[in-house]
Amino acid sequence: MSDLERYEPGPADAQVKKDGEKWTLVLVRELHHSPEKIWEALTDPVHLREWAPFDADDNLGTAGNTVKLTWANAPAPPFEAKVTRADAPRLLEYVSGDTAFRWELEPLAGGARLTLSTNIDRRFISMGAAGWHVALDVLDRLLGGNPISRIAGGDAMKFAGWQRLNGEYAKLFGIEVPAW
Repeated sequence: MSDLERYEPGPADAQVKKDGEKWTLVLVRELHHSPEKIWEALTDPVHLREWAPFDADDNLGTAGNTVKLTWANAPAPPFEAKVTRADAPRLLEYVSGDTAFRWELEPLAGGARLTLSTNIDRRFISMGAAGWHVALDVLDRLLGGNPISRIAGGDAMKFAGWQRLNGEYAKLFGIEVPAW
């Protein structure tokens, strides 16, 4: 049995900030890796290809960069993201259209606290929460030297762990499980 076959995501553990129709997903993880190592995984296209739900054509670690992102395993066209802040290894922000991504790294003894905040259409927020939950698990395993394959897009939606999380997040956020 491979590491991917043994992988089972933990329970739903995220918050959502509601402001009318604008909802922001907030996921927090304590990782046993240095902020510098996590920063590299958040910004370097080679690392992103191993865990993130998108591929990047350039480094996200430079403020002012416009980077083309392509959702992995999804029939969607590439989109551009503008890096608005890149304070290595503490804060990374980029925007694409109406969607903003904010990654904060807070040093801890033996690692760092990683906080992702991103706005997601409320109709799809449980799906996004499940996807980012799984992606952060894959990131943690990658940085720990125990990588599993990226689980993203259509592949994620077929994954039983993602399906369970989608339902748990819908319940946690007080919404119906989206039809997909």
